Amino acid sequence: MAETTVVHLLRHGEVHNPEGVLYGRLPGYHLSETGQLMAETVAKAVSGRDIVALYSSPLERALETSAPLAEKLGLDIVQDNRLIEAGNLLQGRMIGQGLAVLRNPRNYRYFWNPLRPSWGEPYPVIVKRMRSVIDDARAAARGHEAVLVSHQLPIWAIRSAAEGRRLWHDPRRRQCALASLTTLTFDGDRLISIGYSEPAGSLQTGPSIPGA
Repeated sequence: MAETTVVHLLRHGEVHNPEGVLYGRLPGYHLSETGQLMAETVAKAVSGRDIVALYSSPLERALETSAPLAEKLGLDIVQDNRLIEAGNLLQGRMIGQGLAVLRNPRNYRYFWNPLRPSWGEPYPVIVKRMRSVIDDARAAARGHEAVLVSHQLPIWAIRSAAEGRRLWHDPRRRQCALASLTTLTFDGDRLISIGYSEPAGSLQTGPSIPGA
């Protein structure tokens, strides 16, 4: 009989970002106090599961979210660049809350093709790299469970692809809250279910920047 393997895609916790910068792949953005508590809450929530592999995006906020998991589970963190945030040409801009960046005329030249999207890394490229690292993690944890700590858009893109939905979308409609878990269950090599949970949902203090 085929083995059941579970891969959890964990979005990082809340980031300290009072200026409302679209930080993207910029270094120096760390978890806030609430974000640290989110990471600890998730670690407690999954500590009893059969998790044998832990992967993380190399960005600080993802590694800091991974740290309590590594401690609770007794695992080393495998840094993998395929889990990194999506590339974005608007990185570093002050955008405040919501999608205010879309209303700034200076940014219009980036929005000529929302289906690609023209302002950043193409959706199919994101899906390809996420599928690749998920396959590797699934092989490493075969018959057990793995956690992959990543970012909102990469997680949402691979979930959309797995569910057969179009990749272009309204960022405000992503079901991928801070410190949420998108859970992929495989029977052998076949994906049989996709789940979603928010172990630290009660700690969410307000809307986060889409794509963060």
